Amino acid sequence: METTQTNQVKNKRTNKWQQRIGYGVSDLACNLIWQMISLYLLYFYTDIMHLSAASISLMFVVTRFVDGMTDLLVGYLIDHTNTRWGKSRPYFLFGAIPFALFAFLCFNVPDFSASGKLVYAYVTYFGLSLAYTLVNVPMASILPSLTNDTEERTALSTSRKFFAFLGATIVSSTALTLVAFFGNGNERIGFKIVMGIFGIIGCLLFFFTFFSVRELPMRSSKSVSLKTVFTSLKQNKPWLIFAVNILFMWTSFFIQSSALVYYFSVVVGNKTLSITVATIMSVVPMFANFFVPMLAKKIGKRNLYILSSSIQLIGLVIIMFAAKAVAGILFGAFISAIGYGIKESIYFSMQADPVDYGEWKTGVNVSGSLSAINGFLGKVAQAISGGLAGALLAWGMYKPGEAVQTGKAMFAIQAMYLYVPMILIFCSIITMLFYNLDKIYPTIKAELEERRNA
Repeated sequence: METTQTNQVKNKRTNKWQQRIGYGVSDLACNLIWQMISLYLLYFYTDIMHLSAASISLMFVVTRFVDGMTDLLVGYLIDHTNTRWGKSRPYFLFGAIPFALFAFLCFNVPDFSASGKLVYAYVTYFGLSLAYTLVNVPMASILPSLTNDTEERTALSTSRKFFAFLGATIVSSTALTLVAFFGNGNERIGFKIVMGIFGIIGCLLFFFTFFSVRELPMRSSKSVSLKTVFTSLKQNKPWLIFAVNILFMWTSFFIQSSALVYYFSVVVGNKTLSITVATIMSVVPMFANFFVPMLAKKIGKRNLYILSSSIQLIGLVIIMFAAKAVAGILFGAFISAIGYGIKESIYFSMQADPVDYGEWKTGVNVSGSLSAINGFLGKVAQAISGGLAGALLAWGMYKPGEAVQTGKAMFAIQAMYLYVPMILIFCSIITMLFYNLDKIYPTIKAELEERRNA
C-alpha cells in the first residue's frame, strides 16, 4: 500500500514536470521564429529587400490591425471549441506547420518588381501573423485550464519564459553568425536558410507541446455570445487595467527590438556589439526568471511587476549615459535584462488571474476571448511600434547600408532604442499602480472552488 502511494506521488510529480516542460517549449518554438521577426525583419525589408521605410511603416500598421481582428476570432473559436483534446490544445497541432511555412516565406526575396515585392511582403507577413495567432493565443488561454493552483500557474509561466528566453538567446547569439555561414557572405540566402531551420524546429516543438500538456476536465457550459463576452469584460476592472498596460509594455519591447541593429551599427558604430547585447538581453532573463515564483509569493505579482519594470528602466538610463562606452553599455544591458526577465515572466503569470476574477464576478469563463483580446492588444502594440519605427526612420532620412547617417537619423534611432521605450515603461509602472487584484485573489479563488465543487 505504501509503495503504491509512493508511486502515485512520483507519477504526479513526473506529470507535473512533463506538463511544465511541454508548456514551456511552446514559447521556445514561438521565439525561434518571432525573435527573428522582432530583431531582423525590419532590417531585412530595408537593407536586403530594399523596400522603403515609409512603405514598411504603413504595412506594419495595416497588417497588424487587420491581424489583430483574427485574434478576437481565434479567441471566440477557442471558447466554442470542444474536443476530446480540450479547447486550446488542438490549435498547437494544427497551427504548427503554417507558422513554420510562413516564417520561411517571410525571409525570401522574390524576383519581383519593387511594388511586387511590397505586395509579397504584405501577404507573407500577414500570413505569418495569422499563423502566429493560431498557436500563440492558445498558449495564454490554456493556462487557467492546466491547473487551478495559482502557485503552479506561476511555475508554468516561469517554465514558459525560461524556454522563451532560451529561444531568444539562441536567435540573438547565433542568427547573424549562421546567416553569414550559410549565406557565405550573402545575407539574402543566409536569412532564408536560417529561417527555414528555425521554422522546422519550431514546428516539431509545437507537436511536443500538444502531446505533453493536458487540460483539466471542465464542466460543460452553454455557448457564450459575443455580447456576453464583452459585457463580462467591461465589468472586469483588473483586466481593463491589465489591458492598458499591455499597450505600454509591448510597444516598448517591439520598438526597442526593431532598433537593435540600427542603434549599434549607426549610433554606437559597432554592429558586432548588437549580438552581445541581444545575447545578454536573453541569457540574463533566462536565469532571473527562476526567482519569480519565490519573489511573487513574497511581495505579490503586481509589486514584483512594478519593481522589475523600475529595474529595467534604470538599465536603459545607464545605456543612455554610457553613449559609446562599451563597458557602460554592457552594464546597463545587464541591469535592464534582469528587470525585463522578471517583468515578462510575472506578466504571463498575471494573465490568468483576471480570467478567474471575471468568472467570479459574472459567472462567465471567457479565457479564450480574454486571451485573444490580450493578443489583439499585443498586435496593436506591434502595429504602433512598427509604424512609429518606420516613420522615425523615414523622418530621419535613414539611408540603408550607409555607416554615416544624418543627425536626424541618429536621433530617430536613439528615440527608437532608448527614449520611446523609457517613456512607455514609466507609463506602464504608473498604470499598474491601480491594479489591486492580488489583495482579493485568495477570496476569489476560495469562492470559485466552492462553486465548482457544488
